[in-house]
Amino acid sequence: MNLKTMATVALATVFALSATPAARADEGMWTFNNVPRADIKKKHGFQVTDAWLDKVRLASVRFNNGGSGSFISADGLVMTNHHVASDALDKLSTPERNLYKEGFLARSRAEEAKVPDLELNVLMSIEDVTDRVNAAATPQMDVAAANGARRSAISEIEKESLAATGLRSDVVVLYQGGKYSLHRYKKYTDVRLVFAPEFDIAFFGGDPDNFTFPRYCFDIALFRVYENDAAVKVPSYLKFSRKGAKNGELTFISGHPGSTQRLNTISHLEYLRDEELPLSLKILERNIALIKKYGATGEEQERQSHDDLFGYQNSYKAYLGRYEGLKDESILGRKRAFEADVRARVAADKRMKDSYSDAWDTVTKSRESLKSFGLRRRLIDSAGAFNTSLFGMARQIVRLAAESEKPNSERLREYTDAARGPLEERLFTQVPLYPQYEEVKLADSLGAMQEMLGASDATVKLVLDGKSPADRAHDLVHTTKIGDAAFRKSLVEGGVGAVAASTDPMIKLAVAVDAESRLLRKRYEDEIVGPERAAYAKISKAIFEVEGDKLYPDATFTLRLSYGKVAGYSENGRSIAPFTMVSGAFERSTQAGNKDPYRLPEKWMKAKERLNPSTPFNFVSTNDIIGGNSGSPVINKKAEIVGLVFDGNIQSLVGAFIYDEAQNRSVSLDSRLILEALTKVYAAKEIVAEITR
Repeated sequence: MNLKTMATVALATVFALSATPAARADEGMWTFNNVPRADIKKKHGFQVTDAWLDKVRLASVRFNNGGSGSFISADGLVMTNHHVASDALDKLSTPERNLYKEGFLARSRAEEAKVPDLELNVLMSIEDVTDRVNAAATPQMDVAAANGARRSAISEIEKESLAATGLRSDVVVLYQGGKYSLHRYKKYTDVRLVFAPEFDIAFFGGDPDNFTFPRYCFDIALFRVYENDAAVKVPSYLKFSRKGAKNGELTFISGHPGSTQRLNTISHLEYLRDEELPLSLKILERNIALIKKYGATGEEQERQSHDDLFGYQNSYKAYLGRYEGLKDESILGRKRAFEADVRARVAADKRMKDSYSDAWDTVTKSRESLKSFGLRRRLIDSAGAFNTSLFGMARQIVRLAAESEKPNSERLREYTDAARGPLEERLFTQVPLYPQYEEVKLADSLGAMQEMLGASDATVKLVLDGKSPADRAHDLVHTTKIGDAAFRKSLVEGGVGAVAASTDPMIKLAVAVDAESRLLRKRYEDEIVGPERAAYAKISKAIFEVEGDKLYPDATFTLRLSYGKVAGYSENGRSIAPFTMVSGAFERSTQAGNKDPYRLPEKWMKAKERLNPSTPFNFVSTNDIIGGNSGSPVINKKAEIVGLVFDGNIQSLVGAFIYDEAQNRSVSLDSRLILEALTKVYAAKEIVAEITR
């Protein structure tokens, strides 16, 4: 089935999402039903066909724990990044065998290790449901009621789709409320680890080199998807290119970028700069310090916490880049000029003025409102004060029981009929938890809550129950049974009655803060989400009318296609070549005395003479990406894999708000090195044969 039959492609009104006059250069994270074929043909001389898009779409995989991947063989072999696989590697590791550090290779199907609690998605179809969602909100409704009506319509659409197709069905908000699309996914939950390299080569250069280039990272992992205990036979997969990509060559990236905010108004961006990002950086700094201290107490403690440390350090650097970007007036200046131009042109036309002119002020008002309760919402409703998986599971159980008593259309979105299956799969799966680590995290987050809200705050007193943060965390973690999947399942099956009768301290804590949490969530939905969704729908329509061009929506962790070319760039007057070579990795390691974070694994040192020193290692391209694209395949015009995305450069971080082709680069692992390393370093001949036949 081609994409034109899957969705309403001929968009009579395509809403502009970028805060720039038009999609220029190689900018854009395009939905598969709105790829700019004419622009690609004009600029790069390549005609994108329906068949080409179908093949790429069906070969693209979403890791539902965050990240992207692709099918690379007919037998369900999936390629992604080591850092996307890190959660799975942790869950499969033991104190005696640290797969995250040591790596893993299954030399037969029987040795492939089943991963608990991992879901992969493949996009099967897209359907425009904008009219149905918007029809639920009548002109007589106030903003809060209209937003609630649209949420109810979304829940019913998802429920109907799931019942009719059996496919995971998610209504996705595009253009921040300008459009609504129903995405249907084939879901896979039997996923098994096939290969992962050692951490030292996957993250060569460590945190100092993160978001930089040149790089030398073999950041790859392989999984296989099973159904009914047999490897799936997939209809589409991407073949490997032995030639890789050339400088200047057209490349595509098919993946699931997480979130961009390129439509945001100036007042919205200023709120992020002045309020949200500084708070995020403060919390991340605290968490990084905590985890480093915990990891330093022993090898096992380091194993338990290293994935969190990587995630926090990665987020800190990303948020810092965004923060610095928003402090750069040359960037905000471009946004200010564009916004001022659009508003002036709207004001000059009576019809547009009557329809759209209040939208920007609405966003300003909502952001001012958020200042008064944003911190409290983050700590209580977003559970920043309860940094332990145990509380997260307890809250899900409490809310699942309560929400199940309501009609589907009135439930919180994550507890609707369409969402219940995946939620229960996670809750009922036993995963490793480490009480000492959970206690340390919870104690620190409770302490942060006490510091930020004050010891006299009523909720702080309720949560701490007369104890210090450390003592309260100890009691909660070591007396709860929430870590036991069987116990969680019994509570879910018992419903409201079982939850009400439970004496489990973590359940009781979740119940105790639930009322305030729900009030904060409702206030956020009514005062922020509802007004802003309506406002941004107007803004996107206004930009379309002013500019009259088709543009892409902000990223939403849904499948997107970006196009670009392999290209170096200039940095501080220095020319950065687009490729690094194998020889450079060994030179960098030697310069550092083969010490962390530039240590090469023993297998690589032994294979040095077998490896071709001029084989390309990593490369950069102009493809527009953001967090969530990790693990995406880089493909050529033949839909062959020429690379594997694993990072962006430091200049790409402000890409959350604006794209600059001059320096914004995605960073990828070269297909030639993948094949050579699998052959000469890991002797994984079976895998190489499978992905090259």
